[in-house]
Amino acid sequence: MVKVREDQPLNSDGSVNLVGWLKRLQDDVKLARPEHILSACELAAELEAKAASSNENIWIASGSSSLRTGLEMADILGELQMDEDTLIAAILYRAVREKQIALPAVSEQFGETVAKLIQGVIDMAAISQIQMPADGVVFGQNKSQLENLRKMLVTMIDDVRVALIKLAERTCAIREVKRAPREKRLRVAREVFEIYAPLAHRLGIGYIKWELEDLSFRYLEEEQYKNIARLLSEKRLDRTEYIEKVIALLKEKLKADGIEAQVHGRAKHIYSIWRKMKRKNIDFSEVYDVRAVRIMVPDVKSCYAALGIIHGLWHHIPNEFDDYIATPKENGYRSLHTAVVGPEGKVLEVQIRTGDMHEEAELGVCAHWLYKGTDTKKSSDSYEEKIAWLRQVLEWHEEVGDATGLREELRNDVAPDRIYIFTPDGHVVDLPHDATPVDFAYRVHTEVGHRCRGAKVNGRIVPLTYHLKTGDQVEILTSENTRPSRDWLNPALGYALTSRTRAKIQSWFKLQDRDQNMVEGKQLLEKEFKQLGLNGLDIKKLAKAVNYTTDEDMYAALGAGDLRIGQVLSVAQNLFGETDDEEQLEKFLMQRRFHASGKNSDDITIHGVGNLMTQIAKCCHPVPGDSIVGYITVGRGVSIHREDCSNALQLTAEDPHRMINVEWGEKTEHMYSVDIRIRAWDRSGLLRDITSVLANEKVNVLSVNTLTDKKENQANILITLEVTGLQVLGRVLNRIEQLPNILDVQRFSEKNK
Repeated sequence: MVKVREDQPLNSDGSVNLVGWLKRLQDDVKLARPEHILSACELAAELEAKAASSNENIWIASGSSSLRTGLEMADILGELQMDEDTLIAAILYRAVREKQIALPAVSEQFGETVAKLIQGVIDMAAISQIQMPADGVVFGQNKSQLENLRKMLVTMIDDVRVALIKLAERTCAIREVKRAPREKRLRVAREVFEIYAPLAHRLGIGYIKWELEDLSFRYLEEEQYKNIARLLSEKRLDRTEYIEKVIALLKEKLKADGIEAQVHGRAKHIYSIWRKMKRKNIDFSEVYDVRAVRIMVPDVKSCYAALGIIHGLWHHIPNEFDDYIATPKENGYRSLHTAVVGPEGKVLEVQIRTGDMHEEAELGVCAHWLYKGTDTKKSSDSYEEKIAWLRQVLEWHEEVGDATGLREELRNDVAPDRIYIFTPDGHVVDLPHDATPVDFAYRVHTEVGHRCRGAKVNGRIVPLTYHLKTGDQVEILTSENTRPSRDWLNPALGYALTSRTRAKIQSWFKLQDRDQNMVEGKQLLEKEFKQLGLNGLDIKKLAKAVNYTTDEDMYAALGAGDLRIGQVLSVAQNLFGETDDEEQLEKFLMQRRFHASGKNSDDITIHGVGNLMTQIAKCCHPVPGDSIVGYITVGRGVSIHREDCSNALQLTAEDPHRMINVEWGEKTEHMYSVDIRIRAWDRSGLLRDITSVLANEKVNVLSVNTLTDKKENQANILITLEVTGLQVLGRVLNRIEQLPNILDVQRFSEKNK
């Protein structure tokens, strides 16, 4: 059942007697400097009176006092044994929230810690922006939204005291809401039930959890609540008399066995009764723990001794015993629970625990609060507190999250690298830390991102490079004529943080700029082929070899960055010089293939003749991947030329019968020399930079020739390299081209002398 609210002591004029209230507070918590608490109370009273006289405060006008709410929050936190900073923050919270006083003024008068605690609670108030449904069953909320809200809540809590102040504030809110319109009652009740009661449970604060659950259940399921309350009320007198007899009997038996014990009747909460009825599909009469007692003993040994006495007195009901001492609950709860058939054949639930276990069950994480000497400042760096808080977060997320992603969620929550942002409709969107409005826009919807032209954060226009923070409410400004900017893809400019955002922007440009991508892709490929001296390659065949239907598709993919030039060169090297399938098959049937027996016998296949020595022609220096022909020399075997070599073309015209078909073999382990020509604006260190690139690429240099035109200030450099194939050569040429002052670099041949 719900907790009865204790009235605050009043003066004869109806105002709160602050001295009397402070004296009562000290019955719950020891205060080192009670005058500080009194000073905060007097300030809150003064601010409230000033706001009331100006008639600007809507809370005063509605009959709700910010001072009394602050004192009530402090009462709740006093029972949790909170320190003075926490109590002062609770007393002044409403005054700050309602702008009766600014945080810097609070910090100046009561310290930075108090101001930080209030700011943390104000940040958590963003949760209340969620549009909770006014109707529907208790468990009807969207589970993914609830999970996001709970994770969002954890990321906001730098100090566990912030969560405790917020729980006290929500407890006051659910107590007050009975006078509010039904729509507001339902909204607050759902928020408390779905967000704050689970938080209280995971912090192990039992008495707050029960009150939040019962009060929210009262508004969310009115008929069910009234029905169970009526059934409890009908038998209340009989049940009270029965429990008193059981208590007297137990005290007598325990004392006879030398066990010091306190025995009390235990009130059963309406929501827990309803939940048990639903879970077990039973009637109210079958709920065993409507009649319940709690036994508190000095130590764990006495717990089990008392259990033995209980089971010796009455028959134990099978499957209704739980040992939470040996196996504590997820939130650290420890106790022995048993159900027996008690006097008069009525079912009775008994809980057995030590005083420490009881304090932990009621106060949870607050039971481990640490103080240093007489200073009431909390030791926030203490090992014990951090372990307790970490455990609570972990166990909470084990309950609401996916077990397969638990490690990632724990990392996000303890060292937050996720932020939780509100849409204008109150939905929560999670993003990586430091995400921007552009990331948010694409996370909401791809089309929203494409049409984004600006953003408002908490009602204020911000740049698209603004770093969002948890709790921000973001509105994306869109226009039908707006399109993504290529600047968004530049990491240095900071528009798009997530790879998902960048991928969507890239996809848009691919669809919109196909024609431009085709042009750029074709230019890129032609430039590369020109550098490498590749001519006459069947482009359509090459496109199919790289898995594109047409050469236009291949060009578009190159321009958009989906296909790398290195991939094309790798395939081109295998295709270059091949004939089509029918011609290849015909030659295979009519001729034999022999490998040359010279030093390059593994690299060149000669068609139609026996084993011959081969040599690479020095006039054109063909490399694997080039289209080649062979010329039978006198006494020197076969000379291998590039097909477009001017000497080879002349020999073909003059002595065609000595020309033979050759092709590169399967192995290309040997090094091949190739000439490259570099044109550049002359400068100091030019040759050094070029040779550094060659050294980094592990390319051997056979010769270097440099000719400088002083009049034009241009240098022409001819270098002979050793490479293993076209891919290595292409990479070297591209690296050299990136150097400062380079005008042109390409493979050298007779044609471009």
